[in-house]
Amino acid sequence: YLLKRADKIIVATEGHIKGSDYLPAFKDKCVVIPYGLTLSEYDSIERKPVLTSKLNNPSNKKVFFTGRLVPYKGVEVLLEAFKSVEGAELFITGKGPLEESLKSFVATNNMSDKVHFLGFLETSDLKAAYADCDFFVLPSVIKSEAFGIVQIEAMVYGKPVINTNLDSGVPYVSVDGESGITVPVHDSVALANAITKLVNDDDLRMKYGKVARERVEKYFNEDFVIQDLYKLLKE
Repeated sequence: YLLKRADKIIVATEGHIKGSDYLPAFKDKCVVIPYGLTLSEYDSIERKPVLTSKLNNPSNKKVFFTGRLVPYKGVEVLLEAFKSVEGAELFITGKGPLEESLKSFVATNNMSDKVHFLGFLETSDLKAAYADCDFFVLPSVIKSEAFGIVQIEAMVYGKPVINTNLDSGVPYVSVDGESGITVPVHDSVALANAITKLVNDDDLRMKYGKVARERVEKYFNEDFVIQDLYKLLKE
């Protein structure tokens, strides 16, 4: 009833329409206006070796995840994938009910030398961590992960993203083969292969990272988002 009454329905990506149980019937009223960032707030941070300083092997690549440690974020899948990854160390920030079981998994599988739990980071350190990583991973497994603002927070620093092919906006934010790699949901083998590919290919990381920054400037710049919103409201 609410959707019928609406003159327009704002969604953050096309995936929000296609993955919704309700919006396809009202797609003609839907307008895509994504979430955005104020680029200057990210570009002006103090660059600090938040992750680099914690590396056990200075030659390893830095793989970053941040988010609540809850089931839908897929951190269990990420850790399973990381068992077979070499030449990289994983940095996990965030708190949540799965924290102890995730740490136990790491210890049981003798991964303590390549998985770091950083807990909660203040905003300035979190942004510095994005800037300091080599690439970002969002392994979410349920479409309640509707967009993943963390993706554009990594992309603004020119970082490639590995995400999952959810029926939501997630794979529309960072695009497979352009700004990163998209893998099937719950597929730890595909995720491990994607991580290994980016770990071992410096040129590919640079290529994807360049496109990632360009996507943020073009599609997720708060200045443009606000203009599109005002334009819609004026109409």
